[in-house]
Amino acid sequence: MSRHARTRIHRLEARSDVAQAQSTPPTTSVLTRSQRTVHLADLDIAPENLRYGEAADDEIPQLADTIAAAGLLQFPTVRPGRRREAAFMVLDGRRRLLALRLLRDAGVLGDDHPVEVFVETDRARQAAATVLTNTAVPVHVADVVVAIGRMLKSRLTVVAIARALGYGEVEIRRLAALSALPAVALEALKTGRLTLRQARLLARLKDADEQAELAQGALDGHGLPEWRITERLDAGRTTTRDPRCGLVTPALYAAAGGRTETDLFGERPPVLLDPDRLTQAWMKRTGEVAALLESEGLTVHLSAGPSPDLAEDLERLGYAYGGALSEASATLYREARERAQAAADVLEAEGVGDDVVARLEPLIRARIAQDQAGSGERVATVVVLRPSLRIGVEVECYGPAEAEPDDDAGFEADDEAAPEIWRRSQPAYAPPRAEAPEPETEGVTHALHAVRTDVATRGLIRALADAPDVALTALTARLFSVLAVRPSIGRSETALTVTASVFSPTGGRVIEALDGAVRERLDDRRRAWEASGQALVAWVHGLAADDRLGLLAELTALSLDLREERTTLVRGSARAEAAELAALCEADVTRVWTPDAPFLQSHSKDQLLGMLAAMGASSEEVGRLKKTELVAWTADQAAERNWAPACLSWTAPPEDDAATEGAEPSGEADGPKAEPGSEGGEATACDEACDGADVEIGDDTGNETGGETGNEPGRDDDPDLGGLDGVGVFVVTPAGEAVLRNQAV
Repeated sequence: MSRHARTRIHRLEARSDVAQAQSTPPTTSVLTRSQRTVHLADLDIAPENLRYGEAADDEIPQLADTIAAAGLLQFPTVRPGRRREAAFMVLDGRRRLLALRLLRDAGVLGDDHPVEVFVETDRARQAAATVLTNTAVPVHVADVVVAIGRMLKSRLTVVAIARALGYGEVEIRRLAALSALPAVALEALKTGRLTLRQARLLARLKDADEQAELAQGALDGHGLPEWRITERLDAGRTTTRDPRCGLVTPALYAAAGGRTETDLFGERPPVLLDPDRLTQAWMKRTGEVAALLESEGLTVHLSAGPSPDLAEDLERLGYAYGGALSEASATLYREARERAQAAADVLEAEGVGDDVVARLEPLIRARIAQDQAGSGERVATVVVLRPSLRIGVEVECYGPAEAEPDDDAGFEADDEAAPEIWRRSQPAYAPPRAEAPEPETEGVTHALHAVRTDVATRGLIRALADAPDVALTALTARLFSVLAVRPSIGRSETALTVTASVFSPTGGRVIEALDGAVRERLDDRRRAWEASGQALVAWVHGLAADDRLGLLAELTALSLDLREERTTLVRGSARAEAAELAALCEADVTRVWTPDAPFLQSHSKDQLLGMLAAMGASSEEVGRLKKTELVAWTADQAAERNWAPACLSWTAPPEDDAATEGAEPSGEADGPKAEPGSEGGEATACDEACDGADVEIGDDTGNETGGETGNEPGRDDDPDLGGLDGVGVFVVTPAGEAVLRNQAV
């Protein structure tokens, strides 16, 4: 068939389309645009095209090469030809048509080469097409990725592809990496089962079969387990968030021969390929300070990894809570702590710099002095230096372990031959006793004595009840003798039967800014009492009213114990009291403390990311940090924003925020295992988005009367599982079923 005949046929088809459109009733929706396949020879540039008559620019040959390799990604927009015009006139796509003609002139294509076009028959849309750059549906990024892959296979360079498509070279390299994904992954991306960010995450895996398996799961609607890929990528990798980088700059690492691999997509922190070189650089810098300390007789261990093997007769030095410090030692401790904090602030703000000895020596010496004074002026013989991303190094001091004193050694308190450890274990202060008349015991039977003391006690009960200020003194003095005096005054040695105990769970860690501050205050008050030379009751009653109330508040506070070892042992009544107390004293932990690394370490990565999102500090990059790096980052962000998770607040939520009216009260969400040495409620999960809260099925004393409930393992939407993989057990008791039914109503 001749070219003239084909042109007439296409014109008749186009006019038929126009006539059909004009004959359509006005009330019917008219489709004025259609997609067709036409021959290259049937296309020409419409005179209304804004660049009609312009010569081809210099980049048309590169565009032609791109089209030859990948085809047309965006189809030209045309209208039906009129008299003496080609069958279809190009409104948008002039440069693409010129590139196709260049390929035809070079013999690559023929006049009958099929070209996909969009045909516009509505006059208004034709006019818009001459102004708008493109009236077609935007090209999906998956199509662009496939096209880039074709271009690379045709041996086009990245530079040529970038210039032809108007992209940056880096973006072309990123698309090229995505083009290596299996076809099922690109299909999932195009259908919306994978996001572009998830596709980039998938592209980082080296195993094509694993890529295909994960992509197939996403395409089938099961989602992409990002945590699984992230853990695989993080395994064995060292990034610039490593604590050693607090002392080793990128320049020093490179000078040591270290290589760095940056993330192609710019979403993950750079990977340090030579962690041994990083360790060597860190050891070299800290070695300068260690040499100075060793010259003074200290043994210094540099530990950039596991804890060093220390002698068994060494023990960690630190503040000795509980009244073991003298006034002089306490003063030295506070002064050294202030110096250490000031040095740490300078390092955090300005960095270590080049002179590592001059910058780190003040911090290290202050930390050594702080630990020595806090442990009763014991001498540190071993110092362990560990890396810190924030201030360069962390300091741990150790000294010889002290043997348990022998109470039956037969020494006197003023015996100079008594060993130092024995003297320190003895009561440092023997309080005087107030004068009291001797009871009449001559000729009095035991029974009679019991009756007399019984009646006398009841008389004092009445008198004390009628004198509130004296009763306050008695209570405060008793609590002080139990909680602050070492050794505590026993039940038989005091008038009141009130007993109390200091909050000190097994293996617990004292948090310096929280209960540590209260313990220090009581140590100061104990020293003040000893210096007064008064009996305990007389000293307490002689305090100013504000001081007496402050002392009572400190003693009462330190007797709190709201720790819950298990989520199935929720103490409902105790929590209710805690909520009331927190509301009355307007408790806000962020006034003095924000989450630190030991606390955050107990949480899963998902929970840490949830915290960052809650404080407005989330980003795609932090989601790809390793667990240890993420913990440090979360602690820094919480401190910067003065933020703490809601799970550390005991305040009851408002009624309008409750879940369902009339629903059973629920306990805290099931969280990860408790941090060793965690305090109070720190063992509970802090992700407010958790849906699977355990229901309290026990009495208010914490005695368990019901079964345990667990969450289904492997759920991506359950932050408390922390991405754990495995099989769990879900046991529902009759009481639990009743609660679940009520919640479902």
